Amino acid sequence: MPCAFRSDGYQSKLQPLIALLISVVVLWSVGRAGVTLFQSTGLILRISMALMLLLTASGHWGKRRADLIRMVPAAFSRPDIIVTVTGVLEILGAIGLLLAGTFRLASECLILLLIAMFPANMRAARENLTIAGRRVPSIPVRAAIQLVFVAALIGAAWLK
Repeated sequence: MPCAFRSDGYQSKLQPLIALLISVVVLWSVGRAGVTLFQSTGLILRISMALMLLLTASGHWGKRRADLIRMVPAAFSRPDIIVTVTGVLEILGAIGLLLAGTFRLASECLILLLIAMFPANMRAARENLTIAGRRVPSIPVRAAIQLVFVAALIGAAWLK
């Protein structure tokens, strides 16, 4: 039975992107149905990115942790600490996106974090690494996903 969040197949590798897109569509629809709070594109993007970041941060602990540790380029010592720190930064970034006084700074910091983490994604694709037993997306696919996330963060910071 097809499901966007099944634990096998290519779709499972796209969970963060799917979570972002579904959140945007649902919140946008609620706004268009008359809920004033969700008529702000910037707020919709902030909430949707926060949800996506909490989803990705959850992978930094538990079953997928070892896979994420393997993704860290060999030039870095203590990849376990790097995975923990990036997970914490994703959680803090998600919270920052939801606070009126910090959402712009959080967006900018998260863009830098995505850029900093991209070499791990490239290594994983180049070396055919897996997460939860499934190959990670290719470099072009992962780059396109990163661009969507960066665009959403720019919109979260600057759209009304």
